[in-house]
Amino acid sequence: MELIHFQETYASLVDAYVLSEEQLRFTAHPSKSIPLCKAEPNRHAILGGENDRLVVYFALHEQEGVQPYSDNPRAILLRTLSTDYHELGKGYGKAALQQLPEFVQYQFPHINEIVLAVNVANEFARKLYVKYGYKDTGRRVIGSKGMLIVMSYPLEVRV
Repeated sequence: MELIHFQETYASLVDAYVLSEEQLRFTAHPSKSIPLCKAEPNRHAILGGENDRLVVYFALHEQEGVQPYSDNPRAILLRTLSTDYHELGKGYGKAALQQLPEFVQYQFPHINEIVLAVNVANEFARKLYVKYGYKDTGRRVIGSKGMLIVMSYPLEVRV
């Protein structure tokens, strides 16, 4: 799986991306996220592709996007991470989390922390984040879909 920045040439892949009702309890469809990324220069739509299929989607949000979750001006917020419903259970979400630190270090060399907020009811996702090195910061935030646990992954800054 390869992580790449969204471009309009990938719009048909986004249109074909499917999330179940259960997934939509905790995240938004890429078609809702991508327009926000286009409108805000500090928000970046990222696609996880495999054999010309969109299997994973997430957004990375710098600066003002991080503020409710962290006081670190060099942090980036991982938002709306999802795996296409038809690709669940194939390890793509895990692969995205494994590749994310290096991707961020390469694409955003000024960033020294990845921050995310996971719904307290989304136990599966929380356990997955812990498995891949994210730590509970103790911070709690009320989101549009309920109480969120803020988690953090420190990065080494490449100069």
